[in-house]
Amino acid sequence: MSTAQTTEHSLEIDPTLILWDEIIPGGAYWSRVIQRGTTLRIVDLEGSRGLSMLCYNADNGVERYNAADTAKIQFNAFLKKGMVLYSDMGRVLFSLTEDTCGHHDTLAGCSNVATNAAKYGDDSRNSRDNFLLALTKRNMGKKDIMPNLNLFSQVAIEPDGSMTWVEGASQAGCFVDLRAEMNVLAILSNCPHVLDPVTAYDPKPIRVVVWKSPAPGADDLCRTASPEAIRGFQNTDALFI
Repeated sequence: MSTAQTTEHSLEIDPTLILWDEIIPGGAYWSRVIQRGTTLRIVDLEGSRGLSMLCYNADNGVERYNAADTAKIQFNAFLKKGMVLYSDMGRVLFSLTEDTCGHHDTLAGCSNVATNAAKYGDDSRNSRDNFLLALTKRNMGKKDIMPNLNLFSQVAIEPDGSMTWVEGASQAGCFVDLRAEMNVLAILSNCPHVLDPVTAYDPKPIRVVVWKSPAPGADDLCRTASPEAIRGFQNTDALFI
């Protein structure tokens, strides 16, 4: 466990509650099972160019994050505090319980060998290959890579349907808290967003902290956001009765 300094200044975590604390270097990947009832805090340390994410039911890898349902059920393709990540079985993987960035993209996908070669002119690390490396270590593979979530990323939808990168969406010290609503396998790839126009490959470090967060109350923002959210949590909680 690293002893990285805390850079976020609001909503500090009691050090006695921290289970894991680590820095993901630029270009690297990270994976871990986040137990139900604990929270994964992801911190943008120096101004991120995007962080790609996949997640799965750790107890049944057939169930995984569904970008289309996450956007459709919540009538919003851009996630923020109070929203959730839905699985393809209508259950909730993670709740966004805190978010000081407010810009997270469900639409654009992730970088690969071809997009990196076109942008950087070399074979720098890309998110698709990072995802495959992480999945292989867990007896999963190519067929398990689905449309991903991009944290710390703002994308604008143009009138013709094309997508463009919005500069400055995340600043150093921004963070998002993802509370696990089931046991979740989270995979992160710290490579620049596929639409980021900067041609110098220089992804910044990201901090990840797993901590024992408080149980949600009856008025929990994520659990009471809508009738759809209530049903999603009922379906999820039923797994643990």
